[in-house]
Amino acid sequence: KRLTPPIAVDVVGPVCETGDFLGKDRHLAIEQGDYLAIFGAGAYGFTMASHYNSRPHPAEVLVNGPEHHTIRSRETLADLMRGESLLGSLTLSSANPSQ
Repeated sequence: KRLTPPIAVDVVGPVCETGDFLGKDRHLAIEQGDYLAIFGAGAYGFTMASHYNSRPHPAEVLVNGPEHHTIRSRETLADLMRGESLLGSLTLSSANPSQ
């Protein structure tokens, strides 16, 4: 049994835009290293996720009682860059004719 008393916290995502709250003024008995289940994660969930700020898509995990299963793996930075290529001969002056 945990002895941590509930404290008032704001739950935010890793991008932290000004209106980016998953929960405001929530009283939670949590400690560093705990996991927090968010059942309605909006754009932090896979369905609405984008690559804004070069954020990889999150994993999808199915929780069924005490069991959990990863049904889609989290993307990596390598996944984000797959298919991109460098433009070896492109220079600043050829990319911007005004210079």
